[in-house]
Amino acid sequence: MTTTEFFQPTTARRPRPRKPNPTLMAGFIVGGIVLAIIVIAPFFLPPPNQQDLTNILQGPSAQAWLGTDQLGRDVLSRVVAGMRIDLAIGVCALIVPVIFGSILGALAAWYRGWLGEVAAVLADVVQAFPYYLFIIVLAFFLGAGVRSILIAVAVVAWVSYLRIVRAEVESVSHRDYITAALGAGYSDRRILLRHVLPNVFKQPLAYAVTDVVVVIVSTATLSYLGVGIAPPTPELGALIADGQQYVTLRPLIALSPGLAVILIGAALSLLGHGFSEQLDES
Repeated sequence: MTTTEFFQPTTARRPRPRKPNPTLMAGFIVGGIVLAIIVIAPFFLPPPNQQDLTNILQGPSAQAWLGTDQLGRDVLSRVVAGMRIDLAIGVCALIVPVIFGSILGALAAWYRGWLGEVAAVLADVVQAFPYYLFIIVLAFFLGAGVRSILIAVAVVAWVSYLRIVRAEVESVSHRDYITAALGAGYSDRRILLRHVLPNVFKQPLAYAVTDVVVVIVSTATLSYLGVGIAPPTPELGALIADGQQYVTLRPLIALSPGLAVILIGAALSLLGHGFSEQLDES
């Protein structure tokens, strides 16, 4: 090697820039549209329960873009309020299942033994019943209202997070840094909180984004069947039920809340799948 070659600077390979995830980008775009509608639209719309009996069942106009319902209430205002209510219920309903299922799944995977067997049996018992049928029966016995929906979802939804976290913890527990932490004499609590859970929490959170869609559809289904949120609260399922008798005269009354459910579901599904793809690539 010559002196010139020895002092020739070497060029290190630069890491390739990660390509943008089209699914995640689409989710952010659609989600941004949904968020803008929920946040901004109420400032320009009348109250969702404001009645005008002189303008019932009116078609779309400059004053009411989607027309009015059988009590003269602005359809767009009620749909936007329903989107806000359903999205809030979908997020709040999963807080307890995500936390409880994740903690139980982590403990069952770490300690195994009787705790793992009990967790598996409980999960099998809950999943032995059809999801929607179980929620409908629970909501029927608990009575209509938001509280009943939150309890019914919490009873059912934790199973998925238990199984996701349990599988992830079982995979992580065999890695070298966990073996080193055990060899250093760290307590189980420290290992779980500092080394295990930080490396597995992304998977249940990514699943929770898409699981919100299931909760929203469940909430709309319960309200449509009359065992969810009762009128005059503008919940999307209740709006569909109210508008179906006028579907031939004013189809937007029933069609608009249905499209709102689809829009929210598309945004959350794209975000959830996009996050999952990002995790698979990393």
